[in-house]
Amino acid sequence: MNKFSKLLALSLVLVMCASCFYGCSSNKDEEKSSKKVKVVATIFPIYDFLREIGGDKIDLTMLMTPGAETHSYEPTPKDMKTVSSADLFAYVGGDSDEWVEKILDGNENDKMKVLTVMDCVKTVAEEHVEGMEKEHDHNHDEDTDEHEDEHDHEDEGKDEHDHEHDADEPEQDEHVWTSPQNAIQIVKKLTTELSKLDPDNAEYYKNNSENYIKKLEDLDKKFEDVVKKGKRKEIIFGDRFPFRYFVDRYGLKYYAAFPGCSTDTEASASTVAFLTNKVKEDQIPVIFHIELSNNKIAESIAESTGAKMLQLNAVHNVTKEDFEKGETYLSLMEKNLKPLEEALN
Repeated sequence: MNKFSKLLALSLVLVMCASCFYGCSSNKDEEKSSKKVKVVATIFPIYDFLREIGGDKIDLTMLMTPGAETHSYEPTPKDMKTVSSADLFAYVGGDSDEWVEKILDGNENDKMKVLTVMDCVKTVAEEHVEGMEKEHDHNHDEDTDEHEDEHDHEDEGKDEHDHEHDADEPEQDEHVWTSPQNAIQIVKKLTTELSKLDPDNAEYYKNNSENYIKKLEDLDKKFEDVVKKGKRKEIIFGDRFPFRYFVDRYGLKYYAAFPGCSTDTEASASTVAFLTNKVKEDQIPVIFHIELSNNKIAESIAESTGAKMLQLNAVHNVTKEDFEKGETYLSLMEKNLKPLEEALN
């Protein structure tokens, strides 16, 4: 074999070795990628918290379609399959999440960790304040206009049930994330669960969580400042009211057309009249509505009173456009600062 032939043979050997090494490396990379913790969140705020904590170390899915009505959601067979393959499944845990039981009952993945965000914080009962529309399918007493604490209710009269829960058992308000302080507690719990499932990346999750919590603390301080500087401590919603934890946190009083999880969209004439008179009597400059709402009640009150109609984001879900634009819990909540300031001055 001449010198050229020997060099050619050596080159071929090196190329084959390199190909084998690349193939092994690619397989290892694919195997590493497939071992990412699979996480499924039902709604946007939970999804966004996990996105901030987990970054590119987790395989994250949001079950709820952007723009969908979260209170009337029904899971598809595809959704059930998605959940069953998860290492961590996180959902709210309120009455509107009863459909989750269908998924969990049929789930055969006994290694899947299930986290309920309502269990991460202290919850309060959904309430009916003065003037608020009574839900026709709930047997609430007519004299329950004042704020009620869930601990004051006795477990009695449970023979008759409505389609969602016991008639005498107060429905817990599920919109826990609307308070940035609650969001912090939820983030901490999600971080703990991710770290348990994926200890190799625990430090990564911890660092992301700590940085994110600082931003949530800053958001909380901004809301505190807006409320502190406000001339009034009252807000009015011509809509559902999913901000119970928010107003409790900042010491605000509110009136609204419906409670947070109401399925009603049309208010009675008496409810609209009450809210309209409140705006006039208390000289309220802003009538609020929430995102993904038809705004009809707020529009009617605004026309009758001259109050400005503004949106306050509950961040229960986002529009498809906002989702694609990369809006986050933080960015949407920060958009609430200016409208709130306007409403309190």
